[in-house]
Amino acid sequence: MAVKMEKGSVSIDAENIMPVIKRWLYSDKDIFLREVVSNACDAITKFRMLHQDTDEEMSVLITVDKEKKEIRIDDTGIGMTADEVRRYINQVAFSSAAEFMKQFAENEDKNAHDIIGHFGLGFYSVFMVSSKVEIDSLSCEEGAEAVHWVSEDGMSFEMGDGKRETHGTTITLHISEEEKEFLELFRVREILERYCGYMAYPVMLFDANAKPVEREVPVDGEKNEDGTEKTEKIMEDPKPSQINDTDPLWLKKPSECTDEEYKAFYQKVFHDYTDPLFWIHLNVDYPFNLKGILYFPRLREDFGVREGEIKLFSGQVFVADNIKEIIPEFLLLLRGVIDCPDIPLNVSRSFLQNDGYVKKISSHITKKVSDKLTSLFNTARKDYENYWKDIHPFVKYGCITDSKFYDSVKDVLLFRLTDDTYKTLEEYRKDNSEKTQNKLYYTSSAQRQAGSVALYTQRGIDVAILDFPEIDASFLNFLEFHQGSGEDNMKFVRVDADVAGLTEESEEGKDLDADKLQELFRKALGQEKLEVKLESMASTDLISLVTEDEQMRRFRDAYRMKDMPATYTLVLNRRNETVQALSRRDPEDEMTRTLCCQIYDLALMAAQPLNADQITAFLTRSQRLVSLLAKA
Repeated sequence: MAVKMEKGSVSIDAENIMPVIKRWLYSDKDIFLREVVSNACDAITKFRMLHQDTDEEMSVLITVDKEKKEIRIDDTGIGMTADEVRRYINQVAFSSAAEFMKQFAENEDKNAHDIIGHFGLGFYSVFMVSSKVEIDSLSCEEGAEAVHWVSEDGMSFEMGDGKRETHGTTITLHISEEEKEFLELFRVREILERYCGYMAYPVMLFDANAKPVEREVPVDGEKNEDGTEKTEKIMEDPKPSQINDTDPLWLKKPSECTDEEYKAFYQKVFHDYTDPLFWIHLNVDYPFNLKGILYFPRLREDFGVREGEIKLFSGQVFVADNIKEIIPEFLLLLRGVIDCPDIPLNVSRSFLQNDGYVKKISSHITKKVSDKLTSLFNTARKDYENYWKDIHPFVKYGCITDSKFYDSVKDVLLFRLTDDTYKTLEEYRKDNSEKTQNKLYYTSSAQRQAGSVALYTQRGIDVAILDFPEIDASFLNFLEFHQGSGEDNMKFVRVDADVAGLTEESEEGKDLDADKLQELFRKALGQEKLEVKLESMASTDLISLVTEDEQMRRFRDAYRMKDMPATYTLVLNRRNETVQALSRRDPEDEMTRTLCCQIYDLALMAAQPLNADQITAFLTRSQRLVSLLAKA
């Protein structure tokens, strides 16, 4: 029966008008192409579910016709009757996909989760770029009549008989003048590759204005006089090109994937031609549907300013990058893809923040990462150590931001030592406890603090390297807090923060007057508040060193208080002959004051580089001392 010509207004449920407005106001306009192509894939999925014995080749064809100012989206899916157009197009926010899913819920069909649309709003995004939209559809129902629908504003429409002869739907977008950028083939290709690059059915792109191309082809069975194959020139009509990969790697079972495939996929998706360190393949069917691959990339010099990239998909349709509500925050530093078919394409941030299902997904991803790290530590310790330099920022950041993750990996946290070996906290405690009194000594710059480091390593004390200031300072505070304040808990001390690990009991120099030496150095250096201490150092050759309170330095670094001057304590070795001789010198003598300045600068240089003024003064003083010694 023919469709009676009719006119009317699109029905909008009041409770759904706000999501439409928000979508138009806050979404990028190029999202329209994702929506209509997703709907087309939905239509194909529905057809396959109803005709599971079909061997038809199903695809979505996008035709760009710049001359006509049109984009056409054609699918070979289930199609619509006039009644279905009235119900699903003329009533905004009434989702045909949701209704279809409800009908098939009892069947528990394995393809049911492939229905992408959840809200029925996507189609109307086309009016962001179109001055007129037409729908030509023919339902696959036996005896169905083709239907044609047209609207210029999304609010009023005309509907009547259509001319389509095969089941499926064609949507024709008449692109408005101000949105003509979407008539450029490269722009459409870019959008399709971004949003539709991994959809489940072939997505084909065709340039309606492309000209035939001349090609040279062989003539069957004919040869030239010189025996070469005879060819002829033909004009070949342009053909559609496939945009997407319908069978992405993340949908396969891990056992079916090779290392080469994982690396090739990484390079293709992230345009990084260095191999990742390792990866985690997520493949969960129960209690939720979750698939994906997380890659641990190699650390680069610009890590501090480079973010990772986790691409979120819903049923092979790209949704967004780095959505914190689904992906644990610390994993946003990684690279990878995660496909959650049960997450709707059009969903608010507040929904994700409060949805229990989403939180379970996030927790599961965290667990899979911790399981992988623990497995590597237990079964491939050497590989794990080789990875640590690159992965430690991810792991430490994960511990700080997620206490459950910390509880899972705390026993496999490594510390790289200055001899380029690795130890866990417990291993460090076991090997150094007799000399360090439950302290872990570290350096934030093995090169700049080489002198201080050497004092410890010469005594057989391991020194860890913690030279990633963006994370390490917070990480140390975190570890100390979570260990509590018990006597057996480890404290973290930079090599220039105290001298407890360098001292030993001795009677030498016990008669030295600390107050007298402090006054001597204060006057010589012009520092009235300088604190000077006497300690019995294990090495008699060491004259002095400077220390800075660990907690004060962390506070200054944490708040980047560059204007806050460092407060040093000068520690003199009472066993050293130079210190003993200095204590007997005339405090008013110029040579005494010069020696005090030189001793202080030498100690300071072992902790950090001198500034320009300090270097100038040190060199001038050194030359004067050499001259005086030469004349003595």
